[in-house]
Amino acid sequence: MLKEMLKECGAIKFGEFTLTSGKKSKYYVDIKKASTNPTILKEIAKQMSKHVTEEKIAGMELGAVPIAVALSLETNLPYVIVRKEKKEHGTGKQIEGNLKENEKVVVVEDVATTGASILRAVNAVRENKGIVEKAIVVVDREEGASELLRKNNVKMVPLVRISELMN
Repeated sequence: MLKEMLKECGAIKFGEFTLTSGKKSKYYVDIKKASTNPTILKEIAKQMSKHVTEEKIAGMELGAVPIAVALSLETNLPYVIVRKEKKEHGTGKQIEGNLKENEKVVVVEDVATTGASILRAVNAVRENKGIVEKAIVVVDREEGASELLRKNNVKMVPLVRISELMN
């Protein structure tokens, strides 16, 4: 069902694209097209909730924030927002929200390519004494994210693999 929704809303685009990782690609997965649609966002949260138990939810700004919020509402579990950089003003925090020492956290992300962005979020949570063992992504581009995360003791759970979307 989620696969069809992603295709129907136009989240898969073809052309010439430069990804966050710097890689060039002939296609782009625009999850913001999906996560700004309440029906699809609810479905993403519903699918992700099957992989969450008692963990706190963490989402990296910007793309993962609506997903973290929707999953929080679906599961009634609290969430934190991970900034890409520590704030230069105010409290100077990189994590917004209440994260306790040794608290289990699941990181959510929209699209995984190399896994570098997810690993940044994982490391930020770990630096703040949280425990991360799992990351859930809407779409895995199958370009190394799973392997990178596994090497860093994080299991990646994709809702959809790009190979399934390209059929």
